[in-house]
Amino acid sequence: AQESVGFEEVQGKTAGMRTTLNKRGKVYLVGAGPGDPGLLTVKALECLRLADVVVYDRLVDISILEEAPRRAERIYVGKAPQGEAWRQDAINEVLIDRARKGKKVVRLKGGDPFVFGRGGEEAMMLVSQGIPFEIVPGISAAVAVPAYAGIPLTHRDFASAFTVITGHLAQGKDNVEVRWEYPSPERGTLVILMGMANLPNVVQDLRSHEWPGDTPVAVIAEGTSCRQRCVIGCLDDIVARSRDEDLTPPAVVVVGEVARMRENLSWFDSNPLFGKRVAILGTVTQTRDLGQRLRGCGAIPLELPILQIQPPLNWKELDDAIVHLDGFRWVVFTSTLGVDAFFGRLFAQEKDVRNLAHLRIGVIGPTTARALEERGLRADFMPHRYNIGGFLADVARSSVDGSRVLLPLSDTTGGKLVSGLAALGADVHVALAYQTTPNPAAVLEGLRLMASDEIDVAAFTSYQAVTHTLGSPEGRLGVADRVKIACIGPKTAAAALRHGLKVDVVARDHTLPGLMDAMEEHFRGLSKGCDCVAGLDNG
Repeated sequence: AQESVGFEEVQGKTAGMRTTLNKRGKVYLVGAGPGDPGLLTVKALECLRLADVVVYDRLVDISILEEAPRRAERIYVGKAPQGEAWRQDAINEVLIDRARKGKKVVRLKGGDPFVFGRGGEEAMMLVSQGIPFEIVPGISAAVAVPAYAGIPLTHRDFASAFTVITGHLAQGKDNVEVRWEYPSPERGTLVILMGMANLPNVVQDLRSHEWPGDTPVAVIAEGTSCRQRCVIGCLDDIVARSRDEDLTPPAVVVVGEVARMRENLSWFDSNPLFGKRVAILGTVTQTRDLGQRLRGCGAIPLELPILQIQPPLNWKELDDAIVHLDGFRWVVFTSTLGVDAFFGRLFAQEKDVRNLAHLRIGVIGPTTARALEERGLRADFMPHRYNIGGFLADVARSSVDGSRVLLPLSDTTGGKLVSGLAALGADVHVALAYQTTPNPAAVLEGLRLMASDEIDVAAFTSYQAVTHTLGSPEGRLGVADRVKIACIGPKTAAAALRHGLKVDVVARDHTLPGLMDAMEEHFRGLSKGCDCVAGLDNG
């Protein structure tokens, strides 16, 4: 494969090539976006999940690779700023080789593959070799990075157009006397990609093209990531300002009046959780869910799944309850895990949701309600306060008095719910749906982080997370002064207090979004501290 393929060559080599190609082999040139994994497109995600091989660049967020199947081959072909780790012809050979072996190859490129990503060259090479390919556009850093810095590229008062250029040229081309065709300052905004290393030359060239020295300039390093930094200046001082702040590539440079708007529109790196390192202690699902939310506001989540969810030793209790569903009036779910276990056993008995038609279904909170909706069911009852105390306070005695109620629970939950429903006259039947056991390695890492200066927050997503962590033999380790303790609800906070922790944050809404909101309020200075002495019921 050649590093660069001309269009004339392509036209002369396509005939007959597909006869030697395994028809299942195909290359997808996929844009991974500018850094934030949340900016990956739906189409890109579909390609990744079907990939046999993923060939990825240096600027692709590594967490995106988790979307590919475990069996998929992962090949890093990143290129360092001061020299290439992989030559383009070697990358081409990899694409050709894997495609000819019948593989679905995802060529994952930062930003958009056709915006200074050499995607056009790779596509021409694939055509020359008769290899089927598909282009999956990505969100370009040229648009996304300024947006994350609060800088619109166009504005009716300042810029009616924008121009995107590269800050350096290909190897072998004159990179000293660069004479780009810039728009005039009155016409619009200039966006320069890969311009950090060549910033002095870029500024000099702009000034020589009569851009005024006081023209606003923004340099945004590692944009859309939790390490984003932005320096605002003008053409006369931006080089010195960037050097003083020690900005390094990758960076996007924005030149024009719109750069001034960051002062009012900054939203991402002004979030109170931006750059905060948050250790999340809970189940795999909880840590992953909260981690995604935290990444969306620029925090650095450290996911510690200290609770391992396992099936019970046998399914007898739950299976017997499902066999005799006709004898129940209510089924109440306290978690999505209970929903998963219940419906897994329901389907294992070759039953379906029609067998629940006579039941009233109760849930503790909206996350569990959504798990039901995914199975085509709506909860009949959910309390205003998403905890067991709220459920018992809101459910009418007339609704449960004399009714047989099924509770699919874990081995460590349900005591207050069982006694509370019994006090309302219900005939309560508990069926073990899952068990929680500690993950020793994650527990030790959580304790180590809390005792260190490496994190800003330790966030507990349930009281079981507290008891399994702090109730362990190693749980008497200290907590660093700077580490804030955040709890999903008062019951979790009470458990933390009993183990000697000073609780700084308690969510009013006892859900993962509520926990994140509470942490934001705390770092914004809006919270009034922890008041978790009264009303200890759930969370």
